[in-house]
Amino acid sequence: MLKLGDAVVKYVIRARIEVAGVVEKPDIIGAIFGQTEGLFSPEYDLRELQDKGRIGRITVEVRQSNGKTVGEVIIPSNLDKVETALIAALIETVDRVGPYATKIKVIEIVDLRQEKLKKIVERAKEILRDIMHERAVDIKEVLAEVSEAVKIGEIIEYGPEKLPAGPEVETSDTLIIVEGRADVINLLKYGYKNVIAIEGAKGEIPKSLVDLAKNKKKVIVFVDGDRVGAMIAKNLANVIRVDSVARAPSGREVEELTGKEIQKALKNMVPLQTFLQSLTAEAVSAKTATTTEAEAVEATSIQVPETEVIPKTVEVLETYMIPNKVLEAINSLKGTLEAIIYDENWNELDRIPVKD
Repeated sequence: MLKLGDAVVKYVIRARIEVAGVVEKPDIIGAIFGQTEGLFSPEYDLRELQDKGRIGRITVEVRQSNGKTVGEVIIPSNLDKVETALIAALIETVDRVGPYATKIKVIEIVDLRQEKLKKIVERAKEILRDIMHERAVDIKEVLAEVSEAVKIGEIIEYGPEKLPAGPEVETSDTLIIVEGRADVINLLKYGYKNVIAIEGAKGEIPKSLVDLAKNKKKVIVFVDGDRVGAMIAKNLANVIRVDSVARAPSGREVEELTGKEIQKALKNMVPLQTFLQSLTAEAVSAKTATTTEAEAVEATSIQVPETEVIPKTVEVLETYMIPNKVLEAINSLKGTLEAIIYDENWNELDRIPVKD
């Protein structure tokens, strides 16, 4: 909403103006102030009302056509409804601008508070629609969220390295080794409590994990479905007795798998030797593919296209001539805190305070 100083504008007067000649905005504004002065008591003088912040700056938008000037006069008002209507009727009494006959007709008085109220009502409708469209609470999701919080609370820190682990890593006959804490959390969520992560291992396999694996009947390494996961599993097998290797689907991570995907990955785990043989086969296949591609590139002749000469375009800078009357007007602005807006023909459109 518009403001006059610290006060909020209540109304805006919009009036149409038609002048039987070519005039400028300052001429119209001067005529409004001059011809309304003294018609009422001093308290309703436009300059006095403007100084007290009861009305705002009078703005005029005009255009010239067929030797006439037509446009719109806008006056913000902080007066009450009756007083604003009085000011609107007052400006309609202006009948000349300079030597030209003039007619001003009030189009409307906009109640900005009503406009603001309309926006509030429309926004309230939007908010209500958003509330109505909110999805009902799914009890299964609530239970799953509570269950996950409980599982996270079951994480323990194993050994001096404080490895993230489930509560049954010591008591279970089977041990599942994963990469990080997030993997442990995800497996705990689906009931796998005999899981431990190598997270925190700085360049070497933690000794407490090596000792723990020695006493297990079965050790499973469960890694992500990418090359890094495969290398982690291979490195673990060099230090720890690993019986089987399970991998997440290609491009997926253990921490993002669902319960069914975890179950399927563990069901499809393979013995360590089978896993290592598959890595060797993949390496040979990749090497063969690289060699074939290199030979194909070498056998392909490369044609160098002729260089196209693009003529340079010389940019011609356009110059402008500033009329003397404009230069004189600019010099007169010093110390006034005002600026002048011109159109492309150097016709003065408006004068505005610099702070605007």
